[in-house]
Amino acid sequence: MNLRLYDTMAREKRPFVPANPDRVTMYVCGPTVYGFAHIGNARPVVAFDVLFRLLRHIYGAEHVIYARNVTDVDDKINAKAAAEGAPIRTITDRYLAAYHADMDGLLALRPSLEPRATDFVAQMVAMMEDLIHRNGAYVAEGHVLFDTQAAVDYGALSGRSLDDMIAGARVEVAPYKRHPADFVLWKPSKEGEPAWPSPWGDGRPGWHSECSTMIEEVLGLPIDIHGGGIDLVFPHHENELAQARCGHPGQEFARFWMHNGFLDMAGEKMSKSLGNVIIPHDLLKVYPGEVLRWALLSAHYRQPLDWTEELIDQSRKALDRLYGVLRRVMDVQANDVGPPNAFLEALSDDLNSPKAIAELFALGKALETADEADRPRLKGELLAAANLMGFLAADPDAWFEGGDAGLKTQVEALLARRVEARTAKDWPAADAIRAELDALGVVVMDSATGATWRMKDV
Repeated sequence: MNLRLYDTMAREKRPFVPANPDRVTMYVCGPTVYGFAHIGNARPVVAFDVLFRLLRHIYGAEHVIYARNVTDVDDKINAKAAAEGAPIRTITDRYLAAYHADMDGLLALRPSLEPRATDFVAQMVAMMEDLIHRNGAYVAEGHVLFDTQAAVDYGALSGRSLDDMIAGARVEVAPYKRHPADFVLWKPSKEGEPAWPSPWGDGRPGWHSECSTMIEEVLGLPIDIHGGGIDLVFPHHENELAQARCGHPGQEFARFWMHNGFLDMAGEKMSKSLGNVIIPHDLLKVYPGEVLRWALLSAHYRQPLDWTEELIDQSRKALDRLYGVLRRVMDVQANDVGPPNAFLEALSDDLNSPKAIAELFALGKALETADEADRPRLKGELLAAANLMGFLAADPDAWFEGGDAGLKTQVEALLARRVEARTAKDWPAADAIRAELDALGVVVMDSATGATWRMKDV
């Protein structure tokens, strides 16, 4: 299989060849656990979950290591704990548990490793001492700062000059900085905040220190893939890379950099100030997680995604259509086969999920129209392909019974009334019922033995 992935650093799609096919490594920036994740946070989880599944399919599950960090030391965490009068660990454990539950609800596999920042503070301190020794960092007023002017190719990942990056970002102005773009690796802790010992006094690490250290500690260098949202290219990933290059001159840090696009709310950027932040924790109380997952994968991961009620509705109908196919072939025993080549080619082209979804629909159509002899193979291919994207794991009957507040019961009651109307030759009533079914997105198929139904194609 020829897997090609878009590399942000190279600014093009490149053939993916791991450094070691027996140990393929991927790191994705994870949550800061002070509140519920929003739907934009869920997009990289789902996108890189598909990549995780695909890598496991290609190289074998035992040969792929996926690490996703947990930031459990942060100003916002401190503020949340102070507001509630609760211990820091109480806050971080609570919201990490909620994050796990929500991402499980979106059918994302758990990563192989989940390092917490607070477990690696000593290693971060050692990394900072090494950077100071190499003249890549300096101490000022109890802080340790990275010297961006001493960095090699700073700005190569984002493709911007140092001046452009400063102009386009909110940088902390501080008199102890040598340059406005220099960033904090270590800061003194205020009274009541978490603190760890260091040569520069008790304090805590800065955000950019965490991932650089944990990647080296839990995966080793270089890693094959570093992923995250497009908003992390600068400053976070740029600063990670700068530290790694300074600490390990001439050594590669990440062989591929991958970033998913923004998620917008009805054309607007999602933000608390606009009051349009949507969280999966609430959505999962209303919609099946598989519907939300489908919506998140309906656009290519690198493209912007506009999150609307219409998108959720279309996603539900798309899944209804495929589950309808499976319900109509429930008596067919699926063969134990893998996904077909056309589907794998779509997904291997930089995770082209829209094209892969189109292949799922093509498989569904082929399954329904196939001869009895071909149905076991086609059903197996459909299920294998869908599984690679995290879809169609539910029982078809259970999907319709629980998927839309009893849609199956509602439809079949209407069909029964329509049979009665047709038996009585009350054609206007039968037509009216068919119109109701049409409004629900249901296609009725009459035959000599009765009527069956499926959801409309989308």
